[in-house]
Amino acid sequence: MHSTLIVARMAIDSSRSVAELFTDFDATDMPHRMGTRRRQLFAYRGLYFHLQDFDSDDGGARIEHAKDDPRFVRISDDLKPHIEAYDPATWRSPADAMAQRFYSWEAGA
Repeated sequence: MHSTLIVARMAIDSSRSVAELFTDFDATDMPHRMGTRRRQLFAYRGLYFHLQDFDSDDGGARIEHAKDDPRFVRISDDLKPHIEAYDPATWRSPADAMAQRFYSWEAGA
């Protein structure tokens, strides 16, 4: 399984609205189209963490194909009042907001 973690800034009172936007989005076939297996959203002191697990390492390629879908464009636009780039001066794409994993551990079988 492949995971990505997006870090951004979020208005403290936006958790419910953001959750509702993703509830509607995840009720469509878009997660399947993107290869999303699990999505978790976290908030901490004005920060937003979006952890997404994919079926395989091709999650990034599948998102690239899906990003022109009107539903993907719509959720991106709908999130703008709630989510802003962690560092707007350097943000050009979601890849600029992805945390880099530097350690991983899993329980043995």
